[in-house]
Amino acid sequence: MKFEGNASLLQQKMAASSAGVSRRLAVMRALNLNVDDAILDVGCGAGHLLEDIALAVGTNGNVVGLDPSETQLVAARQRCEPLNNVQFLCSMADKINLPDASCDGIASIQTLDYIEDVGATLAEVGRLLKPRSSFVNVSVLWDHFKFHGADEALNNLIHEAFKAHCYHQMLPLELSGQLSKQGFGNIRTESLAFVITQRHENSPAAYAELVLANFALGQGVEEDKVRAWQSQLAQAESEGRFGFTSFPVLTVGTKL
Repeated sequence: MKFEGNASLLQQKMAASSAGVSRRLAVMRALNLNVDDAILDVGCGAGHLLEDIALAVGTNGNVVGLDPSETQLVAARQRCEPLNNVQFLCSMADKINLPDASCDGIASIQTLDYIEDVGATLAEVGRLLKPRSSFVNVSVLWDHFKFHGADEALNNLIHEAFKAHCYHQMLPLELSGQLSKQGFGNIRTESLAFVITQRHENSPAAYAELVLANFALGQGVEEDKVRAWQSQLAQAESEGRFGFTSFPVLTVGTKL
């Protein structure tokens, strides 16, 4: 899936929100970076994680951001312009133009969810990683990605429409097994779940609401129902009964 146009802008705002910051911190801890490392970010988006990694590996390190969306890569290049150790590839994740065993680590935040053949991507990750290097992934348990406060039937309608937005609703539950089949070991998972009760400008709920609303409209849900859902969420917030829950999962595997 490519994030273009308005979807690209909303994705960038989500990445810059408090939820995006906490995910990147978890990924950075799991990567356990060293100066001079060569790191690949699969699905780099607007480059938020690239910037953090590039600063950590230093000027002699090398960071590659891969994304299939030129719109996202334009934003990533702008963000990373002051850095001289970042390169970019506009490509899908199953055929990456990098040499075998060229990466000291590979990261991916909320990308595999949108790739139909996850196995082919994991095989490519395994090809690129040096032995005893790590793949660090964040994917979402989408069954637990939910707004609370609107009418139940209307809320269910919007969320059911949103299920079509990605290939894998509960990928973290399958990922450990898929990594094991690809020759990874020392596999571990960590919950990054969170609850939000406000829709301010640093809240991922504010942008997730727009993503769901726009997607529902694209799936043919009547506009009056979508707008009613948004109004009910706003009313719930004003009455102190609004909630948004999400369940990202960090998965780490080592190339044996």
